[in-house]
Amino acid sequence: MHITLVDDSIPFDGYSASSRPLGGAEKAFASLPGALARLGHTVQVFNRCRWGMYIESAQWETFEGKKPLRTDVLIAFRKPALLEFVRHAGKRVFWHTGPGRLLDRPATRAMIDTHKPLLLLVAEAQARDFQAKGLAAGLLPMAVRSDYLGAEPRPQEPPRAVVTTHPAHGLDWLVDLWIGKIRPKAPDAELHIHSMMLASAMDGAEIDEALRPLAAKVKAAARHGVVVCRPQGDHLMAEALREARVHLYPGHADDMGCFTLMESQAAGCPAVIRPLGAAPERIKDGITGYASPDDDAFANLAAMLLTDRSVQQTMSAEARTAWKGRTWDGAAATLEGWLK
Repeated sequence: MHITLVDDSIPFDGYSASSRPLGGAEKAFASLPGALARLGHTVQVFNRCRWGMYIESAQWETFEGKKPLRTDVLIAFRKPALLEFVRHAGKRVFWHTGPGRLLDRPATRAMIDTHKPLLLLVAEAQARDFQAKGLAAGLLPMAVRSDYLGAEPRPQEPPRAVVTTHPAHGLDWLVDLWIGKIRPKAPDAELHIHSMMLASAMDGAEIDEALRPLAAKVKAAARHGVVVCRPQGDHLMAEALREARVHLYPGHADDMGCFTLMESQAAGCPAVIRPLGAAPERIKDGITGYASPDDDAFANLAAMLLTDRSVQQTMSAEARTAWKGRTWDGAAATLEGWLK
């Protein structure tokens, strides 16, 4: 099949995640073309990349590049208007990573009702928020890039918790909980916050006014073992996750991807989460992590994984086993079955 994927967001390509931090949704988009090409398909990708190139046997083109006259499958990423990127398409797919309710916006619904694409979802939580009304929908299997698979975890001393959440998605709450309830139970532990925005703030750069109080709080929390880290590409980020004892994930009701939570599970880092958005779908509660019912439970579970090596190692092994086969090749094979 000739498969065309199209995204209209930021500049990136299939190599980007190896050399610099990239959002989880963009990373997913960058991972699928090569996996489809390995199944024998002719794959073209159009996005805001700087120039055209072949990556993993898929042809990446600039957004303004020459479009095919027709394609067997058009996969539009996140923006419904992209369903019309190629006029003649045998099948159309709308790959949606946001809350399901956004699909019921009038303009979005009109576009979907007109083209009747396969709705490609990333979480069961999305399906609870909208009415499919006869449209076909598929849940893309969870998958991570190879950097997060295979290598052994090697938790460091002092024990380390890692957080990857967007600063506006519960980080203020987590820092307070760390200072007040987690660190007192694990007095040698460190909280490593991976955030480009906060790393820039620590270097003196201007950030959004609404986040300045949080930046000040995080800076003052250094005496409580809080460390701000600049996010890295996949190889180095995978190492950071393998060196941590626990991934603390505050979550957000609209977070349907929870992509870094998938990566930490694959790397063998147990998690403590709040049951928000799609986060509960990314762990096996009580086996590879914990979904905490309240603040006290979150703090107690986090402290336990920071201090009890036996529990942490057992959960780490279970997480790696659960995610061992969750590759993009597998996800592409599932999608291929729906497209035939």
